[in-house]
Amino acid sequence: MRILITGTAGFIGNALALRCLDAGHSVHGVDAVTDYYDVRLKRDRLARLAPHGRFTAHEIRLEDMAAMEAAFETAQPDVVVHLAAQAGVRHSLEHPRDYVDTNVIGSFNVTELCRRHAVGHFVLASTSSAYGANDSYPFRETDRAVFPTTIYAATKQASELIAHSHSHLYDVPTTCLRFFTIYGPWGRPDMALFKFTKAMFEGRAIDVYNHGQMQRDFTYIDDLVTGIAALINVPPIKGEPVEDDSLSPVAPYRLVNIGNSEPVALMEFIREIEVATDRSASLNMMEMQPGEVVKTYADAGLLYRLTGARPNTPIRAGVRAFVDWYRDYYRPG
Repeated sequence: MRILITGTAGFIGNALALRCLDAGHSVHGVDAVTDYYDVRLKRDRLARLAPHGRFTAHEIRLEDMAAMEAAFETAQPDVVVHLAAQAGVRHSLEHPRDYVDTNVIGSFNVTELCRRHAVGHFVLASTSSAYGANDSYPFRETDRAVFPTTIYAATKQASELIAHSHSHLYDVPTTCLRFFTIYGPWGRPDMALFKFTKAMFEGRAIDVYNHGQMQRDFTYIDDLVTGIAALINVPPIKGEPVEDDSLSPVAPYRLVNIGNSEPVALMEFIREIEVATDRSASLNMMEMQPGEVVKTYADAGLLYRLTGARPNTPIRAGVRAFVDWYRDYYRPG
């Protein structure tokens, strides 16, 4: 199978590309390798893909439609998995235009090119942040999600809606994935696990928002990739729903949560990092950050009904794997 993946220098895109290559597929990777965070980390991720003869890299921006068109012409993909995005809730408070440029304009370009090239299945990454102010737990794909609390969430919702319109108008089979707090080896430096681990090894205090009164549905990277890889083979078919489906009534389009379905208290998460690092955390208790939510909790039943995949890595095992990787990669004192 020919698969085009955007974001192959990123945390999730890199892991998925490696899984697809190991499964025998050919992969064309699109990534701008921006300096939003450590470029060396991104280059080292890409180096994991280079030995595979079936991997082709395209270092371009999603917003550059001519370059993206050329990449699609070269790849002739059967499937497109669009993971590249400007991520991070807190960064969106200071740099909102970055999110509109990449997550709306860039995602529109990918969506439009899937239409032009008659892609067999378009898989689009979104976020649990799309549920916004929803306080009905667990979050289900059929829940109303009309009150985004950050520009990040709003731009991801916009990309979902654009993809749905294309799916309806042009019959592009489209699966939109809402991810729940992904973590694990090779993760982003702006993510809580990375920041907390780094601070603990350096003997610095960590910022704990809402005085620790938060819960997140932490989902391990290997579980996420297993779910995505399985869903690639299950394109939506208009008029053929499964039990409790989110399938659109007018398009071959569905939403699918990928989460561990087991919220973990922030203070428990920090304790697991203390165990894995063998260090005590110094806590800087802070008020709630604007745009944040107190709790995320995925109903991942649809993922299981479609694929048989069920994220279930315990938080202790996942945190330990990340800390082991961090030690090996950064060699902290």
